[in-house]
Amino acid sequence: MPQRIVPLHWTLDGNAGPLFIGAPVNPRPMFRTLALTLLTAFFAVGCATQSRVRDDTAYLGGFNRKAQSQRAPFDNVSYWDGDNATGAPSVKINLGEQRAYFYKGGELVGISVVSTGREGFGTTSGSFHIIQKDKDHVSSRFGDYVDADGNIIKKEIDRDKDPMPKGARYDGAKMPFFMRIVGGTGMHEGFLPGYPASHGCIRMPGFMAQKFFENVNVGTPVSITN
Repeated sequence: MPQRIVPLHWTLDGNAGPLFIGAPVNPRPMFRTLALTLLTAFFAVGCATQSRVRDDTAYLGGFNRKAQSQRAPFDNVSYWDGDNATGAPSVKINLGEQRAYFYKGGELVGISVVSTGREGFGTTSGSFHIIQKDKDHVSSRFGDYVDADGNIIKKEIDRDKDPMPKGARYDGAKMPFFMRIVGGTGMHEGFLPGYPASHGCIRMPGFMAQKFFENVNVGTPVSITN
């Protein structure tokens, strides 16, 4: 007796076609195929989404691939993207955030973590301009007292307060890429412990201090806010 054919609009594999009623049907291969198709689609979409989010977040969070090789090991914020940007430079320093922002023509092209003045040596807020650039600057006030062989006798001294021991000499603190803003305060390369720790200056990672130094001029506006 011939088998009776009943039309079925769609089969489980997505193709239109008939289903033979009375013929033995094993559903396992069809469900296995469907499950494999769904899992493949899920992982394909998932991987694409993960890659896109990771790239966007990396850049927005400061993980600029072009700057990674220059980044200080602890610093996941600082980046520089201003080498090909044009326009007048300006700098904004936020004391609360401990961040310095560099602009060219009003466009943000770089961010640096900073360490500003600690308690008792707070960094002055206000609107200023770069008044001096000195790549190999040495502090005339803060540093160490050392002996004739350079061994430290007393470290982190303030010459205005700490008398020099007999036989000692003054060794000023190194402030590479110094950009003086007002009085004795300026931006420069220095140690960043993750909180305000300076005598009033704005310390920066070395590669960021160099980038800022190379892209500011005497007269560049600097805004310091709380």
